[in-house]
Amino acid sequence: MSDQIVLEVIEKYAKRSEVGIAKYGTTLETNNKDNYLQHLQEELMDATLYLQKIMDQNKEITNLVKKYSNDAELGYKIRELIR
Repeated sequence: MSDQIVLEVIEKYAKRSEVGIAKYGTTLETNNKDNYLQHLQEELMDATLYLQKIMDQNKEITNLVKKYSNDAELGYKIRELIR
């Protein structure tokens, strides 16, 4: 049995690796020069920002759903939000 979600993530990792190799001319395996703890900290800081943005959007969408019972109006407001 295959888990399609896992397969999607594996494919994304492979594509990300290809982009990184093209961009930096090395693989993570052979690159021993970078400060990986600093990179990880910066990536996690970015992740918390993305998380906050998604949480804010979720709250706004929830409020819109409560406010607009008409599907057409709701759709319009949501499309405005994501522009």
